[in-house]
Amino acid sequence: MKSLLPSIVSLFVILVTGEVFSQTTHPEPETLKPGAKAPDFSLKGVDGRAYSLQDFSKAQVLVIIFSCDHCPTAQAYEDRIIAISRDYKPRGVEVVMISPNSVKALNYSEMGYTDLGDSFEDMKQRAMDKKFPFPYLYDGDEQKTALAYGPVATPHCFVFDKGRILRYAGRVDGSEKPGTGKGEDLRSAIDAVLAGNPVKNPVTKVFGCSIKWSWKDEYTKKLYKQWAELPITLENIDVQGVKDLIKNSTSGKLRLINFWATWCGPCITEFPYLVIIDRMYRGRPFEFITVSADKQDRREDALKFLKEQEASNKNYIFSGDDVYKLIEAVDPTWQGGLPFTMLIEPGGNIIYKKQDVIDDLEMKKLIVNNKYIGRYY
Repeated sequence: MKSLLPSIVSLFVILVTGEVFSQTTHPEPETLKPGAKAPDFSLKGVDGRAYSLQDFSKAQVLVIIFSCDHCPTAQAYEDRIIAISRDYKPRGVEVVMISPNSVKALNYSEMGYTDLGDSFEDMKQRAMDKKFPFPYLYDGDEQKTALAYGPVATPHCFVFDKGRILRYAGRVDGSEKPGTGKGEDLRSAIDAVLAGNPVKNPVTKVFGCSIKWSWKDEYTKKLYKQWAELPITLENIDVQGVKDLIKNSTSGKLRLINFWATWCGPCITEFPYLVIIDRMYRGRPFEFITVSADKQDRREDALKFLKEQEASNKNYIFSGDDVYKLIEAVDPTWQGGLPFTMLIEPGGNIIYKKQDVIDDLEMKKLIVNNKYIGRYY
């Protein structure tokens, strides 16, 4: 007898919270095993071309690596993968990198070690930043290729011989920290296949960020709901309080401060990007603070805007009547135009200040590359 409910839908209870969600069930993809034929694919590359297995038909060995932008482990291995691609290309080895992740299942709290997400546009930026010497392909919408190959984490390598039979599936090497490994496992597998020999260890375990399957987005929805329900506050701050913020002497955190006002069009335009930055890095030694330059009679307007933006960070409004005292307390070189943004290390070292709208990608790079944050575990 057929079920009264669609077989693809199940209900489950999140015991910790007592909340009930509905989620489409989906079997865990099975990882391709040595001896299997390479599944074909048709994927768009960051160069605008469409790629399939046929495009690599001349390669003596084809290395397909499932990786991504956001994962700290994936980033830790990028330089090694680049070196392997360059070292082995003259020997007839082609390296292809595929990003399998769905942006629907990747949330901002998982992006604390990166300046880029896993969208196609972000992939193009990463390829340009790192000067990838190999095709970087996008599988994040339908994930058909990832389902066929079954990567477990990023990065996950698959090495195929001339006949496109899988000879190795596993890690790049066993040393995640940059500078501690040279891709020994992957190099050994490639060398063996080139020589026509069996790979000594044809399967190795992989370590890294889990694949962001599109159907596993319940945690993201729940997290964003929690963030939306966090209290939004707006406290008074005087000249001395502003000076203390700039000193950043006790937080131990990289501090991003934005001076803004409700009447400032550019402030309103850039604010959502600042909230995203906060959500990305708030789990790291980082804090985002805003200071409104609105008059006290506009306090409710400022608070309303902050609530609309779900700005659950620390928010202040200047309590004084003389805005020029605020300007001098912040930075004597500041001409008073809004928005004004500063990035300050613990101890008061100002590494960035700008009057006008920031470049949010530039800011993310400054944050994640800072010694107090970093891209790797």
